[in-house]
Amino acid sequence: MAEQISVEVIYALRERQDVVRVKLPEGATVQNAIDASGLLQKYPEIDLNGANKVGVYAKLTPLSSVLRERDRIEIYRPLIADPKEVRRKRAKEGKAMTKGGGDDKASADEG
Repeated sequence: MAEQISVEVIYALRERQDVVRVKLPEGATVQNAIDASGLLQKYPEIDLNGANKVGVYAKLTPLSSVLRERDRIEIYRPLIADPKEVRRKRAKEGKAMTKGGGDDKASADEG
């Protein structure tokens, strides 16, 4: 009998994350784990060939990567805005950034 590995597949939403543990045969890929998790059926908005990227422990990984015991596969939601572009726009407008991304003026008004 082939050895089994146990992995987690994670899809994080704004309000919560969905964690599914699956057992797969050794040599299984990221794609195999995602398919076995049932998350593609539960969340039809996931598009692995387009908007959504995947990673193992926060490192971008191709769907064809072979998994190891206790790997954590993460399905990332697309960014709403490009963080670099937001920073460029704020700098161009002369707005100072504060911790948490709020305006410097807004924090001065509170104090």
